[in-house]
Amino acid sequence: MALRKGALRCNMLVNSRHFYKLTSFVGVRSVSDKVSSKPVTSGDPETLGDHLIYTQEHFALKESLRKIIDQEINPHVDQWEAEGKFPAHKIFKILGNAGFLGVSKPVEYGGLGLDFSYSVAVSEELGNIRCGGIPMAIGVQSDMATPALARFGSAELKKEFLLPSIMGDKVACLGVSEVGAGSDVSSIKTKAVREGDEYVINGGKMWTTNGTQADWICLLANTSDGPPHRNKSLFCLPMNLPGVHIARKIDKLGMWSSDTAELFFDDVRVPCKNIIGQEGMGFTYQMLQFQEERLWAVANILTMMDNIIQETIQYTRQRKVFKQSVLHHQSVHFRLAELQTEVELLRSLLHRATALYIKGNDVTRLASMAKLKGGRLAREVGDSCLQFWGGMGFTSDVLVSRFYRDSRLMSIGAGADEVMLGIICKYMDTLPKN
Repeated sequence: MALRKGALRCNMLVNSRHFYKLTSFVGVRSVSDKVSSKPVTSGDPETLGDHLIYTQEHFALKESLRKIIDQEINPHVDQWEAEGKFPAHKIFKILGNAGFLGVSKPVEYGGLGLDFSYSVAVSEELGNIRCGGIPMAIGVQSDMATPALARFGSAELKKEFLLPSIMGDKVACLGVSEVGAGSDVSSIKTKAVREGDEYVINGGKMWTTNGTQADWICLLANTSDGPPHRNKSLFCLPMNLPGVHIARKIDKLGMWSSDTAELFFDDVRVPCKNIIGQEGMGFTYQMLQFQEERLWAVANILTMMDNIIQETIQYTRQRKVFKQSVLHHQSVHFRLAELQTEVELLRSLLHRATALYIKGNDVTRLASMAKLKGGRLAREVGDSCLQFWGGMGFTSDVLVSRFYRDSRLMSIGAGADEVMLGIICKYMDTLPKN
């Protein structure tokens, strides 16, 4: 049923003047809702043979997205990187019109109603954007600030916040991390106190992606004095409410084109109906959001690593040192082979975790492993490939240097490496008990 509704959504999108020709996607999906039974037979290297989780429809979706990236985003990336911000409302509207901000969200709220494997496919394709900041901002909109709302929010909240976010009419941000409470979500201090039919919110959030442009924030706050894992709630909070302050736009090592804000909340009053799901369940909802966020991040950086390795191969093949190409040296082509092997291993882990997730399994352990490996491997790929570019790699003129800066966040954001290790140890039952 969900796939048939998704097909109807796609057919409606075809009639939009902003739609980027998903006709092959629609044509294949509209004849059957048994998407996963169709093997991939294209001669393209990426689609050759049976894919573990992708069908022809996945690849048609990726192809359509690639056209938007090539036409609307990549030609402007250098400018947006220099300016320290990209036009989120403009780009999100283009993506929303084409259906890419709600691939796995309910059809009745503007989504395509497909399973999470399609979100992973979209994330992989967004890795072809020639910077890390814009894909991250898109991911916050589509797969980080909205999963809990889509799953647990009331119909009224979904209509007010989810629908316009999926359509690209509103920009969303996620308010979890705070000064002194980054990866340790249980330690947040922002508080929401109930007064009649409202909550009064005080506190602050840090490292908020899309924060200077957002129309609303998915905000995690303490709503009681109970245990840290049962005293938190998620709110849909409009950013134009009195008492919401954008303190500053944060300058960062990388991700330059993505605006990141520090926010303060001073007696912000929000209706009780703006709480997502049940009061006190916010920590649980956020942990569930993290599963999708981490898998999304891994999918995105995989494509970036593929591109960096390929561009490094091309550069070292033509760059001469002592009358031989740099690639000719065994230390270079062996190292690139090692890196590509690690990328493929990570890709297999991602697709296995995704296949289990869409069947309803808890993949926290696998998602944490993939996130850990993705962050560490990105650092290896960036460092090794930059070295092979020599002096050019130390300039801002090449993609490898941008990747080197941007990808460092992978081991920090959405749970640092050490947090991932703690989660993995918990599932291995090797974590010391207090």
